[in-house]
This record gives sequence, C-alpha cells and structure tokens, in this order.
Amino acid sequence: MRIGIITGSGTYSLPGFDAREIVTADTPYGSVELTVGSYGGAEAMHVSRHGSGHARLSNSVNHRANIWALKQHGASAVIGCTACGAVDPSVELGSLIVFDDLHFIANRLPDGSICTFFDQPGDPARGHWILHGGPFSEGLRVALVAAAGATARDGGTYGHVDGPRFNTPSEIAQLAAAGVTAVSQTGGPETVLCGELELPFALVGFATDYANDVVPGEPTPVSTLIDLIGRSSEVFASVLTAAMPLIAESQPVAAGTVYRFEDR
Repeated sequence: MRIGIITGSGTYSLPGFDAREIVTADTPYGSVELTVGSYGGAEAMHVSRHGSGHARLSNSVNHRANIWALKQHGASAVIGCTACGAVDPSVELGSLIVFDDLHFIANRLPDGSICTFFDQPGDPARGHWILHGGPFSEGLRVALVAAAGATARDGGTYGHVDGPRFNTPSEIAQLAAAGVTAVSQTGGPETVLCGELELPFALVGFATDYANDVVPGEPTPVSTLIDLIGRSSEVFASVLTAAMPLIAESQPVAAGTVYRFEDR
C-alpha cells in the first residue's frame, strides 16, 4: 500500500525519505507538489501544506487539491502531522497527541466555502459522511501510538481554528469547555475531505505552546514556540518511520460510512 503523509509548520521535507521523485499532480482544484518514494520501508508520498519557507499560511492551504492529489496518485491511507497549541494544561510541551475526536463546527475551507468535495447538485459521488464514533481511522491510530510509545497521548480532541491569527483567551476557554485537547489551523479540512474519499486518516499533534491563558499569567514565550516547532520535524520523522511498516501490515480502514445516493 502507498501511504500519504502531510506535514505542516517546521516540517517542509522529511528526513530519510528514500528514492525521492518530485511529481506535480494536476487536480480539479489546482496543482500540488508531491514527493514520491519510500519511507520507513513502505511506499509513501509527502505533501508539505505550507511549502518551502512556509510560503502558504494556513488561510492559503489548498486542502481539496492536496487530498485529491494523494488519492489520485494511489494513497490508501493518509497521516497528518501538526504543530499545535495545548488547550488541556496537562499536555506536556514537546509531547505527541494521537487524536481520536474532532471539533470543527464551522466545517469550512480557508476561503469560507463549505468543506466538501460535493459542491455540485447531482454529483454522482455525492453523499453524507456518517460517523459511528470518532472521525479518525482506528487502525492508523493504533499504529501511531505503538510507534510513538510512551511519548504520545493516546486520544484527545483536535480543535480546528481559523488562521492565520492565534486565538483569544475567551475563544480558548470556549474550546476547553467543549473538551478540546489542542488546536491548530489545518487539521479539520484534511479530516473531513479524507473521510469523503473514504481514505483512512489519522492526525498526530506535537504540542509547541499552551494556548492563550491556558496557564494564567504564564504565556508560552514565542522563543519556546519557535524552538519546539524546529524540534518537531525530527520527532515526527522518528514516529512516522516506525509506524509505516505497522500501517502497511495492518491495512487500516476509514472511519465511518459514506452514504452515496447514486449507489442506492
């Protein structure tokens, strides 16, 4: 199987990615640069959300093109990696979270449109993504937790927030009340769009800071945030290389069911 990997802030290429070939994938939503090769002994493709030098802020990421390109080029599972702000104060900075739930009430893409591939009436692929629990593939989650070992929290709610600004104390307090564990600005659309294409998807976060007023009177210094973002690349690479063979062996399935009206 071929596994797609999406990385974000601080990880613009993956250390140890072998037999690399850069492919430009043309999709109905735009072009995407894919790195194709092998990683951790498994066939893999890599997409950098933000591009070299962080060219694209979160409000400029073309999520539909990214997910479509991975599917089009043979991905049978996708892992998203995200640097994130901890909303739960018990999360240790520099630690990993393998999320098992999603808070993404707005369900919108960065341009404000609804987060879906089904935007045309009568589309033969149109359907509802019906969830029977969390939105992440349990098989992928199990492999990531096993690969990360004691360094990862098994479970937690990912909160998608709109960028590019960070959040106010009242916004973070509202998310905390909803049970959110950590936030970032890109994971929501990736989760939903993979779900619509019936691609098994899992999201792993690396805590780089405490969100606004999570620790009252003690904001995380920006220097600490930047330092941890820089460290995240090696941490993600270590976990991913260990997880890839486990994923290839397990043949994970997608979360939920897509009820497609043309199939009935």
